[in-house]
Amino acid sequence: MSEITTSLPIENAAKVLKLLGDKTRLAMIAMLAEDECCVCEFVELFQMSQPSVSQHLRKLRDVGLVEENRKGQWIFYRLNQNHEMYPLVQDLLKHLPSQKEKLKDLEERGLRVSCC
Repeated sequence: MSEITTSLPIENAAKVLKLLGDKTRLAMIAMLAEDECCVCEFVELFQMSQPSVSQHLRKLRDVGLVEENRKGQWIFYRLNQNHEMYPLVQDLLKHLPSQKEKLKDLEERGLRVSCC
């Protein structure tokens, strides 16, 4: 058994794990680990309304797991690699399938960053 080199506050870890217990938010985080994404891309990928996607992203942003990057009138989201819980998220993502194919498929259909 390997020794854990850093310890994270249980309350913070519990909050992050609870947020990532939602399948949609977990998939969003996995996609953002691959590349930054616009809300419109998530709308297409998850076949959800823009307000629903924005609500999920707001929850992730409010705890600092994702950051916004404005490009003109559009907002792109990316995984916050400086967040104290990033090592936990990174370890969790190692156990999930890559989301590159979903992003590649979106690009091949001409829907990658289609609103920008």
